[in-house]
Amino acid sequence: MMNQKPHLRNWEQLYQEQEVESMPWFNGDLDPDIEKKLTKLNLTKGSVLDIGTGPGTQAIILAERGFQVTATDLSETAIKKAAAKAAEKGLNVNWQQDDILHSKVSGEFDVIIDRGCFHIFPPENRQDYLNVVYSLLKPKGYLLLKCFSYLETREGGPHRFTPEEIREIFSPKLQVVSIEETVYYGNLDPHPLALFNTMQKT
Repeated sequence: MMNQKPHLRNWEQLYQEQEVESMPWFNGDLDPDIEKKLTKLNLTKGSVLDIGTGPGTQAIILAERGFQVTATDLSETAIKKAAAKAAEKGLNVNWQQDDILHSKVSGEFDVIIDRGCFHIFPPENRQDYLNVVYSLLKPKGYLLLKCFSYLETREGGPHRFTPEEIREIFSPKLQVVSIEETVYYGNLDPHPLALFNTMQKT
């Protein structure tokens, strides 16, 4: 389900065949780690890019709170389903089908949220990801990145990372502000172990 090298067809098929509420990473609320960090950083408005938005729940809640939200996903079906939910609520979210490694998103953002995109990429794609994210962040903008932790032991799933690996990958371009041990809030029991990483473009 979470392939090491995701192809558009796989993600598209997944969102066509399954209800988003049944997916392992579905969380109907704003991720508690994102909520706490936005509060700590006193970020109550501005522009947000939600990479790999999937069900779109994070994007929708942030739009409800007054952020200007752009949300992207590799799957066109995921985007269509999320856009329909936002439309029901009368929310203005800029939904785009997009491959973050070859992104066509324009502009710069105060905050970029990634709650499960980066950790599916193989090592050879990580520099491309960093370059694109860096180009899409405003100066002093934040990347809030959640990924699987090296402490997670279940079979399958995305790549795992140690705090040292996160620093090694991202510190050439971004200041690593904090790395916190946490979990992935979703449908899996127990919740997978995760790292919540806060990084800033200086």
